[in-house]
Amino acid sequence: MSTPDNKEENVQHFLDLIKKSRQGKFKVYIGMSAGVGKTFRMLQEAHALLRNGIDVKIGYIETHFRKETHDLLEGLPIIPRRKIFYRGKELEELDVQAVINLRPEVVIIDELAHTNIEGSKNEKRWQDVLEILEAGINIISAVNIQHIESLNEEVKEITGIEVKERIPDSIIAIADEVVNIDLTADELITRLKEGKIYTADKIQMALNNFFKSEQILQLRELALKEVASQVERKVETEIPRTTAIRHEKFLACISSNEQTAKTVIRKTARLASYYNSKWYVLYVQTPKESPDKIALDKQRHLINNFKLATQSGAEIIRVESGNISKSIMEVAEQRQITTVCIGKPHLNLLNVILSTNIFNELLKKLSFADIDVVILS
Repeated sequence: MSTPDNKEENVQHFLDLIKKSRQGKFKVYIGMSAGVGKTFRMLQEAHALLRNGIDVKIGYIETHFRKETHDLLEGLPIIPRRKIFYRGKELEELDVQAVINLRPEVVIIDELAHTNIEGSKNEKRWQDVLEILEAGINIISAVNIQHIESLNEEVKEITGIEVKERIPDSIIAIADEVVNIDLTADELITRLKEGKIYTADKIQMALNNFFKSEQILQLRELALKEVASQVERKVETEIPRTTAIRHEKFLACISSNEQTAKTVIRKTARLASYYNSKWYVLYVQTPKESPDKIALDKQRHLINNFKLATQSGAEIIRVESGNISKSIMEVAEQRQITTVCIGKPHLNLLNVILSTNIFNELLKKLSFADIDVVILS
């Protein structure tokens, strides 16, 4: 016989199933950089769907004046964009409400990482996409690998450029299909030199900066790994296993140090994404970091990092305690954590842990409980 709690869980599970069945399907094309052919491929698919009697419409497409791509718009029904006046200029955005009102079977929405014009209902286009999916409309979209939040640091190391427009990993995780659009470095550079990516005045600058062979190879590797991990997740969730497996749960332990916390959050997000696992972010507020004592800049960094963690799919846990090691142990036991992730030794959090008398106890207890400790560089 079900207990009241079990009944509540069963009802919620059934409601989740109903909601999931009503939600639109989501397909994302991923590429290593601009110019690999994501938009071109989406428009080709739109034509194929149209020929097969599917009601497909263009919600937002960005051809970047590439002739081959622009020519493919011919014959495809386009939903007019929403016009907004901003700082004396007329600008255009995806008209979310028009898409929902028209209810096409499939809508094509490009530039998933785009930041909407100030005054729009949603700050980001990926939030528009979630709203349209919830309305039961299927979406095909596209994004470059450098816009995925948890890869931000790696992309910065490869290219020397910090990408400002980013999407949470959770957006890729909810996709029903993730497809890599792949080219070799030589093919991509040839396309660039032929003027198929940028106008003539921008080609040399692109060759000197982003479009270097060694950088393209590294970005290509990131794109291939990302799509491979998505396929692996799909196999894990959709193909029944005959043997029991350990369900991973990650705990990212952060301090008020902005950069350390960002690194720990992003790398734990990657691990959780790879294992398709639940994960948490733990911040232990010590007496010296109480609201009346903590510096305003550190408080702001914490708020920003909590937002980053939430958008990346984590659950935030805040604990007030003077004993960080003990708090980590308690949370790890309560939440049945399998892996604890902390910053590398010279960073603040580990120094605090090392300075306590119970650090050995922490390691012994975590080891005894079959909990891994990962020190992230």
